[in-house]
Amino acid sequence: MPDFDLSPEVLRTLLRDHTTGRNIFWATHDYEVLGSAYDYHAEILPELITGENSKVVRPRVLKSKENQTDRSKDMAEVFTPSWICNAQNNLVEASLLSPQGGEEWKCYVRTTCLEITCGEAPYLVSRYDAATGESIPLQKRIGLLDRKLRIVSANTETSDEWLLWAKTAYQSTYGYEWQGDSLLLARESLLLTFIEYYEAKFGETPSPESIDEIADIISWNLWQMDGLKCVVPDSCYSKTLIKGDLFEGETTEIIECPGCKDDNLYTHNGIYCRIRDWETNEEVRYIDLINR
Repeated sequence: MPDFDLSPEVLRTLLRDHTTGRNIFWATHDYEVLGSAYDYHAEILPELITGENSKVVRPRVLKSKENQTDRSKDMAEVFTPSWICNAQNNLVEASLLSPQGGEEWKCYVRTTCLEITCGEAPYLVSRYDAATGESIPLQKRIGLLDRKLRIVSANTETSDEWLLWAKTAYQSTYGYEWQGDSLLLARESLLLTFIEYYEAKFGETPSPESIDEIADIISWNLWQMDGLKCVVPDSCYSKTLIKGDLFEGETTEIIECPGCKDDNLYTHNGIYCRIRDWETNEEVRYIDLINR
């Protein structure tokens, strides 16, 4: 896989959690042996994954077999081979490419795509086979965003036009993930994909301003969430209520999160995740979009 040097500012953007105003957090016990900064609930900070720590976060295929097995058991983490992603994406693409006249490609690029529990986002971009780690050449990539960018490249001539429609492609492509390390890898892959397609089209690296803009879109559109509750992972909580009087003494009552107790998606006391509506440029709760 090609390597790119991302600026500290871009890395900070890719680590941002717009719901909490902090960074995404580890949400896995895999790294706790490295110290308290790597605890389950600790934020992922740039200095923890750069410099001498640059090899801390690695794709799943490069993790130990024991670690892969543990993550599959604990978080149902399963990475789909590229050929299966391709077959399923072909079905999605066929349903999207209904006749739209000369504007068909623009409608395709605007179509909203969401990869649930996205892991390293193999259905969106396929810089490498998530199951084997093998790099995939640009012309053979099968992700939904890969397909959009290929269409953009085929139908635009100037850099400004390409960037406009590439931005549209990114604004209409979404995914969410529980574990912070996988989410970071997905965000990085989407950004590097943007750089690679621009270089293939124009023979040069996109401007820092363009990279920054796409990184910001990615930080909104790929977010950290418990997909069963639509809240920040582990943000639901129970309250302890202590009652007492002179005659009966103290009693303790545990009040559970209403949503967790009643299995009600809309009454959790956790932090409901927020994303950006790019048409209105306003923040919205993801849960409020589900039944639209």
